[in-house]
Amino acid sequence: MLGTNELMNSRLSGSERALATLSCEKIKSRKAPHILIGGLGMGFTLRAALGELGADAKVTVAELVPAVVTWARGPMAAVFDGCLDDPRVAIHEGDVRPLIRATKASYDAILLDVDNGPDGITSEANDGLYDYQGLKAARDALRPGCVLAVWSSGPDDRFTRRLRDSGFTAEVVNTRANGKTGARHVIWLAVKA
Repeated sequence: MLGTNELMNSRLSGSERALATLSCEKIKSRKAPHILIGGLGMGFTLRAALGELGADAKVTVAELVPAVVTWARGPMAAVFDGCLDDPRVAIHEGDVRPLIRATKASYDAILLDVDNGPDGITSEANDGLYDYQGLKAARDALRPGCVLAVWSSGPDDRFTRRLRDSGFTAEVVNTRANGKTGARHVIWLAVKA
C-alpha cells in the first residue's frame, strides 16, 4: 500500500500475465531471446514469460526493492512457484534504468511494470523511464524489430504520442485485471522500427 493505493496483490494478475504473453508473441521467431523485466512484483509477468519462452531464452528481472526479492524467496515463495530458481532467470536488485542505458541493441523485449505506468505514483524518478530520454534509451537497448511493453493502470494518450515520436510503432491493448473481469488496464506494445 502507498497511502490508499494498492500497489500489488495476488488476486488480480491477468494484465500482468498479458504483459508477458503479448510481448513474447511479438518476438516468438527470435532465437535465444533476451528479455528484461522491470519490476518483479509478485512474479506473474516473469512466470508468464517463462511459460512462453524456450530453454534458450534469458530473462533478466530488475527489482528496485531488495525486500521484494527476499519476500519472493521467503514468505511468498509458493506464489512465485520456483520461477526465481529457473536457470534462464537472472535477478538484479536495483533500478532497471541503468540496465537499459548500459546496453545497445541487446534486448529482444523490455517489459516495464514500474510505478503503475507512465503516470507514476510512488517516485518521480520513475518518470525517467517514460519521458523522451527514457524512451530513447529503451529504443537504443532493443534490437531492431523488438518490443518495449509498458503496463499501466489506465490510458495515457500523451504517452502513446511520445512512443510514436520516439521511433516506435505503438499499439494500445486494453486488458482486464483478472483476464476477463476486473479493472481495465492498458498495455502498450511499442515495436522498434
